[in-house]
Amino acid sequence: MKALIIGGGGFVGPYLVNHLADDLGYDVTVTKTAKETLQMDKAKVVDLDILDRQQLDTVLSQERPDYIFHLAAQSSVAYSWKNPALTIDVNVKGCVNVLDSIRDLDYKPRTLLIGSGEEYGHIREGECPINEENNVRPGNIYAATKSCQNMLGKIYADAYDLDIIMVRAFNHIGPNQAPMFVVSDFCKQVADIEKGEKEPVMYVGNLSAKRDFTDVRDVVKAYALLVEKGVRGETYNVGTGHALPIQDILDQIISLSDKQIEVKVDPNKLRPVDVPIIEPDITKINAQTGWKPQIPLKQTLEETLNHWRAVQ
Repeated sequence: MKALIIGGGGFVGPYLVNHLADDLGYDVTVTKTAKETLQMDKAKVVDLDILDRQQLDTVLSQERPDYIFHLAAQSSVAYSWKNPALTIDVNVKGCVNVLDSIRDLDYKPRTLLIGSGEEYGHIREGECPINEENNVRPGNIYAATKSCQNMLGKIYADAYDLDIIMVRAFNHIGPNQAPMFVVSDFCKQVADIEKGEKEPVMYVGNLSAKRDFTDVRDVVKAYALLVEKGVRGETYNVGTGHALPIQDILDQIISLSDKQIEVKVDPNKLRPVDVPIIEPDITKINAQTGWKPQIPLKQTLEETLNHWRAVQ
């Protein structure tokens, strides 16, 4: 099988490449932006701007993949508040370009669109754990763009008979994640304190919000199973099914250090609107593919902290 990963220069891409190439024996091609540096022994790397339709047409016609994983996105909720226009361009316009380029091919590759649990937005009492049929009420700009992507994927699957599957992935974490995301941010701060590079004070945002955290290595296994076994036009939640307060995550990370650390709220880390709880029902993906997460949260936190400890 031949796989194309669109947007492989981010956090998830290298993990997905490793799983597809090492565990499944796929022939893998990965795209990156011209500004990114990405070297992979297990995959062919090509430059691609998803806002340039001609580039997309060229890559797809040359590679002719069996499976397409559309990972390219502006994926930070916090950054989406600061730059809504860029988030919309990449997440909506870029997705439409990908879908239109696929539509013009003379065959139908199976395509996985990666959305987010943030799409559900303001979840009402009694709705958690939330399933794929629940109404979406996006509470931030990033979530709105991903909800739009999901709707477009469904429309293109139905109207143009494209083989598209949608995912709503909840928070995924692990070593090498950028520190703009909460778990990596916490781990980096602790590592910097241990190295004596900052005062023994951690700066945090809203600690009461409850989120579902899954190891990225489990997440990419879910993606691979979905392109093999998922149903065209359907959406699948990917997560652990158990939301935890951010406070609990912080406490676990601090407990992994022998330093005495003070915690202070940084107003700059607070979002204009923050959804209180997002917790998925993962019955559908489990029933369709047999997938469920395997890696314990404690292991992921330890390995993420150790990653930052090793960074010079």
